[in-house]
Amino acid sequence: MVKLTLVARMNDGLPISQGPIDDRDQDYNLKKHAEFLIHEIFMASLPPSATTIFLHPRCCFNYTVKNGICFITLCDVSYPRKLAFHYLEDLQKEFEKFDQQLVNQITQPYTFLKFDNVIRKISRQYIDTRTQANLSKLNANHKQELDIITEQMATVVERRRRSDIMDRMMKAHKSNSPVWGSKTLEVIAVKWTPITVIIVLTVLLLWSSFKL
Repeated sequence: MVKLTLVARMNDGLPISQGPIDDRDQDYNLKKHAEFLIHEIFMASLPPSATTIFLHPRCCFNYTVKNGICFITLCDVSYPRKLAFHYLEDLQKEFEKFDQQLVNQITQPYTFLKFDNVIRKISRQYIDTRTQANLSKLNANHKQELDIITEQMATVVERRRRSDIMDRMMKAHKSNSPVWGSKTLEVIAVKWTPITVIIVLTVLLLWSSFKL
């Protein structure tokens, strides 16, 4: 079943709307995991195309990005993935009915409360996978395989950790560089500025004497 749904704006990575969280999964900070993935998509560390991220053996995130908006949901691994992406597609269609200027004016996370109600309403339609409507969605284009990328959450986290380590090392290298460090430049300036001034003055005096 659908356990959690978030909607985020990709031009700045701001989560603007959320659906209800399944209380039975309080052992996992599901919202933080979803926000982390949204950040990775915003940073282009994850693809914007339809993707499944396996959180652990029981749950996985499914997400898609349409027109600069990310729709991400957490489901049981046993929940039909095809149905999960039908759910995200329904959300995307409903989202497009809202004024884009209204969406762009949002400045605080999770303040698009009107769409919270939409998520709640549509998610109810996907609770039971055996309804006629859901069975029809599952059976439609039955032979067509979904072109979905899959990843493990542990892999995504490790990739981010290594990227952060590299960023810190590069910043440390720049700040401690023997050439560009501020202390080094100060020593060079104190040592060579007087000599440079003397050389320039000498050249000017010689040039003036030859000119006369």
